[in-house]
Amino acid sequence: MESCSMVVSSTLCVVLVLHLGLISIMAQQNEVQIGVAGQAVILNCRGIPHHAAVTWKHYKLLIFSKGKATMSDRSEIIPSSKHLKVMDLRLSDAGIYTCEYESHTVSISLHVFKLMISLDGHFLPNEDLELTLMQNSSHLLPSLNITLFNSNNNIVTPIVVEDKTHQKYTVKLKELEATDSGTWTCRVHSDSPLINQNIPFDVRVLGFQNPDLERKYATVGSTVILSWHLNFRKITWKGGFTGQLNWKQQESAPAHELLDFNTTAWGEQHKTKKSNRFWFEIREGKFGSTIEVKLSKVNFNHSGHYQCQLAYNSRYVQSKIELVVMKVSANPAGPLARGAEMTLTCQVSSPLPPNTHLRWERVNGTQMDVKKSKQHEVKLEVNVSTAGLWICHLIEDNDLMISLSYPVEEAPVWISYVVIGASVGGSVLVFVLACLCTISGISWQRRRQRAKRMVQARQYLLENKTCQCQHRLNK
Repeated sequence: MESCSMVVSSTLCVVLVLHLGLISIMAQQNEVQIGVAGQAVILNCRGIPHHAAVTWKHYKLLIFSKGKATMSDRSEIIPSSKHLKVMDLRLSDAGIYTCEYESHTVSISLHVFKLMISLDGHFLPNEDLELTLMQNSSHLLPSLNITLFNSNNNIVTPIVVEDKTHQKYTVKLKELEATDSGTWTCRVHSDSPLINQNIPFDVRVLGFQNPDLERKYATVGSTVILSWHLNFRKITWKGGFTGQLNWKQQESAPAHELLDFNTTAWGEQHKTKKSNRFWFEIREGKFGSTIEVKLSKVNFNHSGHYQCQLAYNSRYVQSKIELVVMKVSANPAGPLARGAEMTLTCQVSSPLPPNTHLRWERVNGTQMDVKKSKQHEVKLEVNVSTAGLWICHLIEDNDLMISLSYPVEEAPVWISYVVIGASVGGSVLVFVLACLCTISGISWQRRRQRAKRMVQARQYLLENKTCQCQHRLNK
């Protein structure tokens, strides 16, 4: 019986100890508070009478006594609640804090996270975001689940690398875009101890709203505006940056600088024209987020690649606009004589993509008066034998981009007669000239032969006389 009683008593003691230990662990878990490095945290000491004198300690090291700071100028006691406010948190601030008043002591475990952002949070497009998350606590460090939300509050999937001690986590996300600028959130979760902490951080991506290669079409003689829209007005940028606008007619040709600019962190912009290679106008403005160039009376040689480049801390980002210029011409130029034929030519400055083509058509004409270019063809010709208004269209994905017309006028009747007469007269003149040349050649040939025979005759006579003289002397 005694042994049974002892067994029961021992069992009850073990259960009681386990129960008390569980209560103690739960109490410790309930007293865990979370802080983020660089921010402030308020440590709650519940149930303090308003008139009570409070002493705060960190690992038994006195912080505050009766409202006076004896350890750190980053801490203060809130008079109304007697809670402890710690500002500009550091990883080393983690640990056990005790709040002592009268005969009561309350212990609080402060768990601190520190989030570090690569490049100080200032990126250019296509650069990689890298986060380093550190944690520190008085207890065993838990394994964390990390979820990343972008500026649109959408979950993104980064690469997360955790070290063996669970103290350091590296979060990597590749190729940011200019639209990623904004406030992101790093959500940290743990089941034991229970942690659900959102850590916001700013991502600033300086770039263009139209970063991809853009193709713009213009006709000879028209006015075109080339624009590059920057996104720095939508974000708080750390410092100024510089940039320049270059032009080259072909991709492999040397670049010519048209202008350079610099922008301060407050958005003040200064532009300087660097080239007089061809006439262009710069849109002036002290503040603005647009680089704009205006070309009036576009020339066929204005075509090419216009590249706007931004530079920040020896890193670069650029955006290109390809200007394609179209022109039309006729051979022969001028009115179309009756019965004659004219060749109309429509030409663009660079090869067209597969979804784009040229098309000649005559206004109020028939299907026979329509001609389309082949793939990548830069020149389209059509033979015209009747007067009318002809239009060359540049069509991309069934959308009309630009058009240029050429009026073919019929020559008056008298001009036709003049042309016919000139043609007949010219033919007769050519025939007469040919005959004269032939007769003249024959006469010249006859004179040459006659002169040759006379020379031969004189030589014969001279030889004959010489022979007679020698015969007489011999006698």
